[in-house]
Amino acid sequence: MSTRARVLPDTSSLAADDAKEQLRRVLREHRAARHRHPEHGHNDTCERLTAHILQAISGMDTVAAYVSVGHEPCTRLLLQQLEESGTRVLLPVLGPHLARSWGYFHGVADLAERSPGRPPEPSGEVLPAAAIADAEAVIVPALAVDRSGRRLGQGGGWYDRVLPLRRAGVPVFAVVHDDELVAGPLPAQAHDAPVDVVITPDEWFLLEGSAFAASPTDQD
Repeated sequence: MSTRARVLPDTSSLAADDAKEQLRRVLREHRAARHRHPEHGHNDTCERLTAHILQAISGMDTVAAYVSVGHEPCTRLLLQQLEESGTRVLLPVLGPHLARSWGYFHGVADLAERSPGRPPEPSGEVLPAAAIADAEAVIVPALAVDRSGRRLGQGGGWYDRVLPLRRAGVPVFAVVHDDELVAGPLPAQAHDAPVDVVITPDEWFLLEGSAFAASPTDQD
């Protein structure tokens, strides 16, 4: 299990919103330079990440997930395999009047960019934000995760609004590249929900009690 973590620029002198934006720029530039998904098909990194997510959610009938885009860790192979196994998957949908909503995954061919700037979404019934209560785990994107489970997202606020609606005890799984585990602490605000599990192409683990969480701050 990982114990080392990447050290990010010190943003402690900035307000939380400004600190988050500065770190997002750094992490996006790094991700764009280091992590490129193949134009066609999937590579070994996609396969290893998918295997770890499937291990982490083994035995679950319904999960909430997302469609990866750009340089994000690949979830499209995961979605294909969940469909083949009969697992129900809730995906984010931009509902009426910009509402946070969900829709069930009906296959990769059904996904389409239904609103400019949004990840591909499924067709069919648009479900309310509270539909997340049907999920036994919530798989979320992240730019980075620190030792305390703080997650830095893309800044849209989607998960800040919907994660509080999940059932009590339902774990949140953050998917990141191996070098996006950071020493931290990441800037956080009252509405930021911590994650319970980290999944990378190299490994997956519960944060609580992990060697990563217990390690002292790295010095690079």
